[in-house]
Amino acid sequence: MSERLSITIKKPDDWHLHLRDGEMLKGVLPYSSLDYARAIIMPNLVKPLKRLPDIIAYQERVLAALPVGHRFTPLMTAYLSDDTVASEIVEGYQHGILKAVKLYPAHATTNSAHGVSSISAVLPVLESMQKHGIALLIHGEVTDSSVDVFEREARFLDTVLLPLMKLLPELKIVLEHVTTTEAADLIMDGPANLAATVTPQHIFLNRNALFQGGLRPHNYCLPILKKEQHRARLMQAVTSGCQRFFLGTDSAPHEKHRKESACGCAGAFNAPVALSVYAQVFEQANALDKLEAFTSINGPKFYQVPVNDESITLLKKNYVVPNSIAIAGIGEVIPFLAGETLSWSIKRE
Repeated sequence: MSERLSITIKKPDDWHLHLRDGEMLKGVLPYSSLDYARAIIMPNLVKPLKRLPDIIAYQERVLAALPVGHRFTPLMTAYLSDDTVASEIVEGYQHGILKAVKLYPAHATTNSAHGVSSISAVLPVLESMQKHGIALLIHGEVTDSSVDVFEREARFLDTVLLPLMKLLPELKIVLEHVTTTEAADLIMDGPANLAATVTPQHIFLNRNALFQGGLRPHNYCLPILKKEQHRARLMQAVTSGCQRFFLGTDSAPHEKHRKESACGCAGAFNAPVALSVYAQVFEQANALDKLEAFTSINGPKFYQVPVNDESITLLKKNYVVPNSIAIAGIGEVIPFLAGETLSWSIKRE
């Protein structure tokens, strides 16, 4: 088989994206709005986006920050908490304000202190979401301090997700940023209303990348990177052609000093490199013919929206990741894989 020198795909969507707010929003948004047509925007700001007026106001700030000429649609989500009102979620969905609802177990990740304490606490909301076909996006980790950090996803599947699926079998669920063999198997064997997003870092790196030559804070994210056996199984599942896996970068920028600190923040700012990483992984799996479905078709099919009309082209051309990116009013942000060379780049006009 001859080597592919380029690949043209329908313009992708990012089904899991953190844009932050203020100057950070203005600085990082162009890296997503240039290459993606739409993105599911995460609601875990410092003040969580729980109420419709706050969600609308944030969407307006995102749109106001778009560079001239960028066509990009932010798809908004509500932050689920124990005091969420079901009727407000339905209203937001029916009026096109909300695309989905995000469940963070309390204290699971960045700005999740207001997250859900238990499924029983939000069951009326979930029942209403099932009735109206509203997708639930789940950060799938338990937060019990007695559970090993590398086992928290697998434990969540057994103790929370499977019982929830049994209780509400028609609820549309996206298990976010899956990282384990157990999650990959569950999605592969699961029903049509269960899907998953997969990040570049979780199919490109294993947990050794956290410690190579010293502690590597810019590879630290949650869920944390896992053993090689999990990475390999996840890569196999994603490149298999299964329609229930789709692109979700979980790009999550933090200032350099907040990553390189005594208590460093979790998150990888991968928006500048994600498509190059995905292309490299799919090429390694001899599955470039399946890349477009993962990046551009499976997500729209699950969310029942049209596939994008525009296309982008990736070139088999080395791309050297910048060592840092300057954000006005913020300082330095270190991109994922800073300083490394990737084998695919995006064609720019």
